[in-house]
Amino acid sequence: MTDIPDPIQQRLGLAPGTPPILALKGVSKYFPGVIANEAVDLEVYPGEIHALLGENGAGKSTLMNIVTGIYKMDAGEVIVEGEARDFGSPTDAIEAGIGMVHQHFKLVRAFTVAENIHLGWPDTPKRISRRVLEARTSALSDTLGLAVQPEAVVADLSTGEQQRVEILRVLARDAKLLILDEPTAVLTPEEARELFVALRAFVARGNAVIFISHKLDEVMEISNRVTVLRGGRKVATEWTERCSEKSLAQMMVGREIVLTEAGQRAPLPKDTPPCLSLANVSLTSDQGTVLKDISLDLRPGEILGIAGVAGNGQRELTYVMTGLATPSAGTITLDGKDVTRIGARAMAEKGIGHIPEDRLQSGMAPTLSITDNAVLREYGQPPLTRKGWFSPRGAGNLAREIAKAAEVMVPDFAMPARNLSGGNQQRLVARREMRIADKILIAAYPSRGLDVGAINTMMRYFVELRDQGVAVVLISEELEELMNFSDRIAVMFHGEIMGMVATEGADVEEIGLMMGGKRREVAA
Repeated sequence: MTDIPDPIQQRLGLAPGTPPILALKGVSKYFPGVIANEAVDLEVYPGEIHALLGENGAGKSTLMNIVTGIYKMDAGEVIVEGEARDFGSPTDAIEAGIGMVHQHFKLVRAFTVAENIHLGWPDTPKRISRRVLEARTSALSDTLGLAVQPEAVVADLSTGEQQRVEILRVLARDAKLLILDEPTAVLTPEEARELFVALRAFVARGNAVIFISHKLDEVMEISNRVTVLRGGRKVATEWTERCSEKSLAQMMVGREIVLTEAGQRAPLPKDTPPCLSLANVSLTSDQGTVLKDISLDLRPGEILGIAGVAGNGQRELTYVMTGLATPSAGTITLDGKDVTRIGARAMAEKGIGHIPEDRLQSGMAPTLSITDNAVLREYGQPPLTRKGWFSPRGAGNLAREIAKAAEVMVPDFAMPARNLSGGNQQRLVARREMRIADKILIAAYPSRGLDVGAINTMMRYFVELRDQGVAVVLISEELEELMNFSDRIAVMFHGEIMGMVATEGADVEEIGLMMGGKRREVAA
């Protein structure tokens, strides 16, 4: 009997009858009261980059945790290269040729690249010299097409370089299937392009990639096929070329998404006085100077974007702007008055809201109830407190009001805030901070980890604030987001501002170069 070419195999240039590297059949996973995955089917073939999309809580992470041996499935089959497997641990998955690079790297920062590559690898000899470790790493780097510096200490590497080390660690274990979770979230545009070149070379050798991302433009660029999950179930698998960003967003959320735009408006008058000014602000810590000579003005009714790879001083900038940190040099003025040392409580009372980078540890008290977290900015004000008496009923009513405005479904307002999904935590914190931000809102990575629908809602919030005359500082790794919503963009690198550009007519390539450390010669 002659094999009839399968359309998928044929389109991927595979021989008829080639089995998928990974096949999931009816995979289900349940937690108490929650359907995490139900009857999910998925096939990933050699030579394919397969994107996996879904809203927050759609079941992507659970499914990949089953594939990599972290969770045990309750029903279904995992088939690797035609053989049914039941992984008891991540080690079993790695031995079967499945490796995953998580969004938050697992490297030992004090070790060299060569030491990280060989750490915990059974093929590493028990007695080996540094020189041999580095030589083995160089050989792997050349073979797999991922350039690294074997002798470099990981802590000294850029984020993109660290990611290459993570991928090399996985591929060195003979991985045939590479799972990447939000791989470009902390990369410059140039580093993202380099990653895509490496991924295409990897699958050209007969391997496969599962690409998890919220960046629909990148999904359209890099993937062959797309699978969409919603509510733990598979909605569809489509060839990427048949999709659009709009159709993918609609499949993810189950309804049409009308993407928010910043909207056209008249430019702010050049003589509009700033509401917040930083003059030669520096900040030192145990790690040295983390901010150096930062000077910028923020005007009412504008969105100021802050671009840069995460870890270049953005978090510390939010701290000095909100009073959480006192500059070691320089001056901060609010409406012309010196507020350099007044502290976080006083800054909040003056109308400055803050959506922090770490929503759970910095934006919430995770062990306290959702009610307590929703109202903690307004405890001392009516209707929560009258004549020194606190009203639990008033707190409950306000918490429900904030949750409704944030579009957060809360089954029990008494449960700890840590029980909320990451996306719901983010939306709740954002709405809470917007209530007090009648002058300025500082938002650090507000869309990180959110699906397209939630990001769209968040950006709509910011545009509404801007139109009310509130100044918004939007810190993001997403250049497209900054280009769409900011009036101006400042670019940070190693605690300094490399340049400031007006968004209209801005050159994305120039911004990318500044993110990599090239200073803009002519200030905008």
